[in-house]
Amino acid sequence: MSVLLQIDFPFAGPFGDDMTAGFRDLAATINDEPGFIWKVWTEHAGRQEAGGIYLFTDEASAQAYLHKHTQRLQGFGVSGIQAKIFQVNETLSALNNAYLG
Repeated sequence: MSVLLQIDFPFAGPFGDDMTAGFRDLAATINDEPGFIWKVWTEHAGRQEAGGIYLFTDEASAQAYLHKHTQRLQGFGVSGIQAKIFQVNETLSALNNAYLG
């Protein structure tokens, strides 16, 4: 059963194209994380918030990445990090066109 990881945190920017330029190299490294399937990057400039939705093959991989990413964010001075891990109901998700890798 695949596992979804949701992470949100306060973020003053950059957003949009500037975020893309600033985090392109970091984004490429995420592809090499154990158990990683995909990530959707999230941002809302008006709320000064960013984060991501990740799909992993298993909970252990999601937990390991959450630990690593939380430490990285804290190293950048980010606090107020919120995270949730969910098991994915793959059958119902497929009925609604979810790509689960």
